[in-house]
Formats: sequence, structure tokens, C-alpha cells
Amino acid sequence: MKPETSGEESAVPNAVANIDANQLWGSLQDWLTTHYMEIAIAVAAAVGIYLVLNAVRAFGLKLRDRGDPDKASIVSVIGQALWQTKQWFMLITAIKLVAAYAAMPPALSQTITFLFTIAVVFQVAIWAREIVLGMIYYRAKASGDSEDTLGSAMTLIRLLVTAVIFAIALIVVLDNLGVDVTGLVAGLGVGGIAIGLAAQGIFEELFAALSIIFDKPFKKGDAVAYDNTSAAVEKIGLKTTRLRAFTGEEKIISNSNLLDKEITNLTRLSKRRIKFGVGLIYQTKPDDAERVPDVLKEIVEGCGHTFIRAGFVGFGDSSINYEVEFDVESPSWDVVYKGRHDIGLGIYRRFAQEGFEFAYPTQMTFTAGPAGEAIMPYPDVKLVATES
Repeated sequence: MKPETSGEESAVPNAVANIDANQLWGSLQDWLTTHYMEIAIAVAAAVGIYLVLNAVRAFGLKLRDRGDPDKASIVSVIGQALWQTKQWFMLITAIKLVAAYAAMPPALSQTITFLFTIAVVFQVAIWAREIVLGMIYYRAKASGDSEDTLGSAMTLIRLLVTAVIFAIALIVVLDNLGVDVTGLVAGLGVGGIAIGLAAQGIFEELFAALSIIFDKPFKKGDAVAYDNTSAAVEKIGLKTTRLRAFTGEEKIISNSNLLDKEITNLTRLSKRRIKFGVGLIYQTKPDDAERVPDVLKEIVEGCGHTFIRAGFVGFGDSSINYEVEFDVESPSWDVVYKGRHDIGLGIYRRFAQEGFEFAYPTQMTFTAGPAGEAIMPYPDVKLVATES
């Protein structure tokens, strides 16, 4: 937005351009002769203002370095921005603040106003750049795992942010100096569209990498699963993510393609649920069949895991089917694997002690007589041992 200016300030460009050196020198001599006391006070005040601004700048450095540098901090970002306050901005600001008291000649006052306008716009641009870059850097660094990826991206990000912010600053300066910037804005818009279309693929992958950094669906070292792939994340790059499959091979997939998939982060599991199916023979006594769920519960709890449920689930072709569910309170697959092993062997031992027989696929053939009664298919043959 173009700030409101007085008639004197709106004429700054013309006044600066039409300054006569001899006339300026003469007015300066008259001003120094007649207002030396005001000038001395103004200089002292300007020095004081400059020192205060410099102290604020030094305080910004303390804010930046305060606290844990590995954690995101808005205070640190603000401190970095204050530390980037430039000496020329502090100097022209101090002069501008005392210019009215010193009763400067119009030509000199207009020149200071002209320089102050430029200094303020570009200093604000520097602050804005530092805040934007600082928020990106500290926000990503807070995870402690994306710094390598961010380090690769920061060069391109810094270039893009700097170009956009200083282009806006240049337009604001030219607009405040009375220059018609309509054509410039239109040209920058068309150029930006052309660059965006030409580098569409690059920007798509860059934004996908930044989405992974900030949204954190996974990080380096996490075990993830997508489609039919289960793998550990080895590196998150600007364009691709590299994973190591559990079977050993390296998987490389573009960031944008990976984010379009449904990803299961196995590392963030607080527990894993395991389900066992158990089948007993049909000759199992009803009282024993009723005790099976309680026995399974004792086995699971005896192995130190969390029992969920167990019970009868159906009549199989050759078995009475049961199912047991339990949780292993660990995200580590090695711990889960060992837990499953212990409970499986526990069921095997305990069922042997209880006299429960595991079923296996069998078939039994019944033979019927002409009247429909069940008969033995073979005659009752007695085996007689003979001695030679």
C-alpha cells in the first residue's frame, strides 16, 4: 500500500533531481550560522537515538542465541531479524527523527526524506526475509531429523524468498517515488508465470519435500509401509525419498508420488496386536472345550503381554476353531517377533499338559448296510501269532 505523503514529501524526487549545488551550499552555510545551537542539540539527540537502536540490535543477538538452538523459537527468529538491522538504516533514522528540530533547509530535508524512504522499505524487506527464512529453518530443525534435507533446500528457498521480497520492495520504492510501476508489475507477473510453468516439476517435488519436513508423516530411520512395500527411510531428498526394504533392496520413489499414497508409519506404533488361530479335534470333551479361552488367557499373561480376547470362532471341516488376540507393548518388530514365538510355544506346551489335541486335516469314511445301518467295512479278523 502506498503511504500517504504530504505535498512536500511527494515532491521529493523532483526536488532532489533539481537541486543546485551552489544554492545548496549557500543554504547550508546560512543554516549552520543561524541554527548552530539547534544543530548541536539535534546531533546529540541523533547520536543518542543511534546508540539506542544499536543497543536494540545487540539485544536481538542475545535473543537469537538464548535457549536451545536445536528447538524452534519465535523469540530466536525475532532476535535474528533485529540483529540484521543495518547501520545505514539506524543512521538515516536518527537523522530523520531530529531533522525537524534542527530546522534544516528544504533541499536537505527533502534529500533526507528521500533516503529515509528507501532505507525503511529495504530494511523492512530484510526483516521480512529473515523472519520467513528463520521460521522455515527453525520449524524444520525442531524435529532434529530433517536438517540434511533442509540444508539442501535452503539455497533454493533463500533465493526464491529473497527475489520475491526484494522485488516487492523495489516496486514499493518506485511507487513512492512517483514512478508508474503498472508495466513493471505486469511484466513480473508474466515472467513469474512463465518460470512457474517451466519449473513446475521442480517446484512440485520441492514443495513435497517441504511438506514431509513440516508435516512429518515420517522421518529418517522410520519403518513405513505403502502399497506392497515395507521399508526403512534412509534419506529424504529434494526430489526423491530413498528407503531400504526389509528384504534388503533399495527403493527410490519421488516425494510427490509417495505423499499421494496411504502410508503406515510402523515406528510410531505404541503396541502391536497379534492374533493366533487354534484348532482342536472334535473328540475334545465339552468341559475341556469351555476351558480353552481361560487357558489361553493364562498363557498370554504368563508371557508378560496384554491379553485382549479369546474364544470359539467356528466349526471347521476337521477342527473346533478358537482365536486368541493379544498386544505386545513395543514398536520394535524384534520384540513382537519374540513375543509371538514365546506365546506360540507356551500354547503348545500347555495344551500338551492339559491333554488338548491339535486338529489336523482328516477324513473319516462311514459304511452303511442295505438297511442304512453303519457297519464295519471289513470282517472282524483275528490276528493269530504263529511260531515256526
